[in-house]
Amino acid sequence: MTSDAPNPVATTGTIAYQGEPGAYSHLACRKAYPGMDAVAHEAFVDVFDAVEGGQADLAMIPIENSLGGRVADIHHLLPDSNLYIVAEHFQPIHHNLLGVKGSTLESIRTVESHPQALAQCREIIRELGLDAVPVADTAGAAKDVAERGDTSVGALASSLAGEVYGLEKLRTRVEDRLGNTTRFIVLSRTRAEADPHGGPSMTSLLFQVRSVPAALYKALGGFATANVNITKLESYIIDTSFTAAQFYAEIDGHPSDAIVRGALDELQYYSTMLRVLGVYPQHSFRSTAG
Repeated sequence: MTSDAPNPVATTGTIAYQGEPGAYSHLACRKAYPGMDAVAHEAFVDVFDAVEGGQADLAMIPIENSLGGRVADIHHLLPDSNLYIVAEHFQPIHHNLLGVKGSTLESIRTVESHPQALAQCREIIRELGLDAVPVADTAGAAKDVAERGDTSVGALASSLAGEVYGLEKLRTRVEDRLGNTTRFIVLSRTRAEADPHGGPSMTSLLFQVRSVPAALYKALGGFATANVNITKLESYIIDTSFTAAQFYAEIDGHPSDAIVRGALDELQYYSTMLRVLGVYPQHSFRSTAG
């Protein structure tokens, strides 16, 4: 049985996220861990540091978006951190056109937001004849619009951002395409693995293969033989000569399963480094979306 919410490693305390209050990461914290205090941080590295230093119990980190692809910064931070992935969360992204009190669809002339949000809402921007102004993030755009108090300027942001900054919803769900979803991972400084008998699990891995011909093919052969599904595989160059690659992978299954354990043994044999970053319950989104 899959879980509707992340593994409740902590249900009280503090959860850190990157961005301004009202960001989609903030919304994900509220949805997944409503009993925790969500605390904003300027940069992803600050979120990692907050959890590693004990100022926060968990971190809510976006790792990929169904339209925008992977969040590259995270894959550079994860290998050097001492944190563990303990859960995943899928957050639907619904953009809203927000304005200060007194503004209307007719009064808005300019709209601010993150470049991805602007790109995902081209139709409403074209329909209303708005000038699009890219800014650092969606919640920051909402904050700026609220502070300026100009009825001719709007923001594309979450409903939570509108709530936080006291803005009016001029139109809801203005994204061009349905199904825009961001996948988050939840990080903890305490390792907590999913119950092998509690339902489907995910395992996240970091590894480097030997520098021999067909090493990656051989390293991953055990997963094919055992019929273990690899849901994600990404590579990163880690040296200045562009000859050494590091791989981030996610697989369906728990290391305690005999077939998964056998596949990991084969991966270990052909690798110079293998690190399990986390073993956590699959979120129900995986089954419902499928």
